[in-house]
Amino acid sequence: MLTLVLGGAASGKSAYAESLVLKTGLPRYYLATMQVWDAECAARVEKHRKMRAQKQFETLECPLHLDRLALPGRGTVLLEDLGNLVANELYSPGGAGKRTSEAVLAGLERLAAGCDDLIVVSNEVFSGGADYAGDTDQYLLALAQVNNAFAARADNVCRVVCGLPVYYKGGEKL
Repeated sequence: MLTLVLGGAASGKSAYAESLVLKTGLPRYYLATMQVWDAECAARVEKHRKMRAQKQFETLECPLHLDRLALPGRGTVLLEDLGNLVANELYSPGGAGKRTSEAVLAGLERLAAGCDDLIVVSNEVFSGGADYAGDTDQYLLALAQVNNAFAARADNVCRVVCGLPVYYKGGEKL
């Protein structure tokens, strides 16, 4: 089953997605997409790893090249989050660059084929202003392409607002 959970900053989307995963059996994989730039990032990653281990998650780090990731086994995967992954692929020297949307979608397809349930968290960044500086429009377009394509393929699509899920497709079936 494929589920897309969207939401704005501090909307509760991550907590809701995690609650869905906790309703599934083991193994549970937490696919983290944040790039570690410094000691502060590394400390944050370690703190989150410990928190997730208590919930029986195995954490896998994948800030780039999702299409190259090999899961240790089938199970439920929580990918946190598409916004980071798209930014990493778009702007990192070793990333996909102009091919970001295609690369991320290929990675999602491969990931979906290798697990039982895939729950993907993404950002709702399309409600703000209309005039952005620099490469922001390129990022927004790439993330929109990935969100739209994955939503079309997903069994369930919800947006979390103030901690409450609003389903646009499917429902809470896990």
